[in-house]
Amino acid sequence: MGQLIDGVWVKGSVSSNDQKGSFKRASSVFRNKISSNHSTYLPETNRYHLYVSYACPWAHRTLIFRKLKNLESHISVDYVHPDMLEMGWSFEKNFPGTSGDSLHNKRYVHEIYQLSDKDISTKATVPILWDKKTRTIVNNESAEIIRIMNDAFNDITKNKDDYYPEKFRDQIDSINDTIYENINNGVYRSGFSKTQNSYEEAVKNLFTSLDMVNDILEGRNYLVGDILTEADIRLVPTLIRFDCVYYFHFKCNLKKISEYKNISRYLRNLLEEDAIKSTTNFEHIKRHYFYSHENINPFRIIPIGPQTSIS
Repeated sequence: MGQLIDGVWVKGSVSSNDQKGSFKRASSVFRNKISSNHSTYLPETNRYHLYVSYACPWAHRTLIFRKLKNLESHISVDYVHPDMLEMGWSFEKNFPGTSGDSLHNKRYVHEIYQLSDKDISTKATVPILWDKKTRTIVNNESAEIIRIMNDAFNDITKNKDDYYPEKFRDQIDSINDTIYENINNGVYRSGFSKTQNSYEEAVKNLFTSLDMVNDILEGRNYLVGDILTEADIRLVPTLIRFDCVYYFHFKCNLKKISEYKNISRYLRNLLEEDAIKSTTNFEHIKRHYFYSHENINPFRIIPIGPQTSIS
């Protein structure tokens, strides 16, 4: 793995830990919106392109939204290789489900960042929302990309489904904050901790929040209201990866998701949604985590199981 510094790819660890050993996630760099009122980025068919990884939970939420909002014929997509090694995410095509870079024929994701800004200093993450017209990155923050997808293209797709309804926004924002800090990012804070204390703190917060979610879901099918919302779509990629990766690989082993009565029911039901089921690729997920994180799994042995990834 590595990162871009002043536009040059520098190999080496990009793990961000504070003085206490706790993992800190770097902020995304590109934060533009797409809107009919925007001076540059207007909603248009076949103007925008997603670069994603099937393995990455942050990218997964954008794939789910792309499907839910009927954007597949309007926003094109490329899928990277699941291995993230010293050159970062690559466009190698020697693994099922990869596509290469259909726009620029580049070898690595960091080259897409260099196309957008030749002097940039950043980690080369996915997802990336790319503008074919201006040849630049519009946004690389998944939480903002799904907000863009939720309503920016409604006039084009005629799909008015709203996963961030105004009457539930305060509730969605509140639960998003907890889920992001303690669950979405909490599994990484557990797995990438460099001290026992920081690890134990992260795991405690993770399972306290999972217990909270399990309580919320008592007798309910969704986190907020009685409909599928952004809050569910932000949580489900982490739940999908939990038992097959995070439980073992990131030492999040107090309890499996399959052992939570309400969360496991909730997850099984959500996996019946075509937008979630069709964008979930367990081969990419397992390959990425167990092969890419050499510091955690130095022999890069990829588990055969579990037989059923979701119980």
